[in-house]
Amino acid sequence: MSQLCKIVPERCIACGLCAVYAPEIFDYDEEGIVLFAQEPEAHQQFVPEEQQVPVLNAYKKCPVRAILLEA
Repeated sequence: MSQLCKIVPERCIACGLCAVYAPEIFDYDEEGIVLFAQEPEAHQQFVPEEQQVPVLNAYKKCPVRAILLEA
């Protein structure tokens, strides 16, 4: 089942954990704020099945819940 991932850049504290756990999905801008690696302007995207575990780990590790997941 596809999983929708949303990011909330306003919550991001630039810790970089999302890019550590799911580098194929997350990156950050010049200020260290989260963005999607493939679609930097987007604030939501569907997670490919092979990336769901890394994205779930990034979601769990985000200290400020700047990453949201919907089934």
